[in-house]
Parts: sequence; C-alpha cells; structure tokens
Amino acid sequence: MAKGHRTQIKRERNNNKDTRPSAKISYARVSAQKACFVLDAIRGKDVETALGILEYNPRYASAVIKKLLQSAIANAEYKHLSADKLYIAECYANQGPTMKRVQPRAQGRAYRILKRTSHITIVLDER
Repeated sequence: MAKGHRTQIKRERNNNKDTRPSAKISYARVSAQKACFVLDAIRGKDVETALGILEYNPRYASAVIKKLLQSAIANAEYKHLSADKLYIAECYANQGPTMKRVQPRAQGRAYRILKRTSHITIVLDER
C-alpha cells in the first residue's frame, strides 16, 4: 500500500500520467486481430501518410481507425501541437467483450456465432 496522505498519493499518480495526445474507441465492432492488420500498416508513420494509407485500405477496420486518428489529431491541435510534426507513437487493439449469438442449423441444431469487439487506442507524439 502506498504511503502518505490521500492527496499526496493522487498528486504522485497524476505526475506520472502520459501527456501525449491520444484517442481511444471502446467496443468497436471489429475483432482485435483484424484491427491489428491495419494498425501494423500505420504504426510509426507520420499522420499524413497514415491518413493516406487508411483512405485506400479496403478493410472495414480502416474506416474506424481513420476516424479515430482524426480524433487524435484534433486532440493534439487542442493541446497546441502542430499536425505536420506528429507521428503515431503507439497504436494497439485489445480484445473487448464478445457478443454470443445463435444461428439455427440443420436437424434442429444451433451453432454459436461470436461477434467480437475490440478497444482500439492511438497515441501520437511530436518528432
């Protein structure tokens, strides 16, 4: 257990927070594995290049990630960072809860359909 007064503990915890601009989408209706294919293509690139890659990527996840990247850029501009110096420092997709559905099949059987979700995060930084 941490030592010190409650306000001192909170102050230390707030000093260790990451101040880089970021954006996160929770419960995105795309599996984490499929989102990672798109995230691997843009990791480490500057934001203009990443937006171009996402614009012409045929995968469904690219449209979701493009919207998320634009949100992260807007968050960076709010913090008075210039958009031309930004690059994608971190981007990852974690698995979210899975919706379980049932599809009827032949001879009275029922097959389970797993509709997967993910939590996608993009963190930007200046070069």
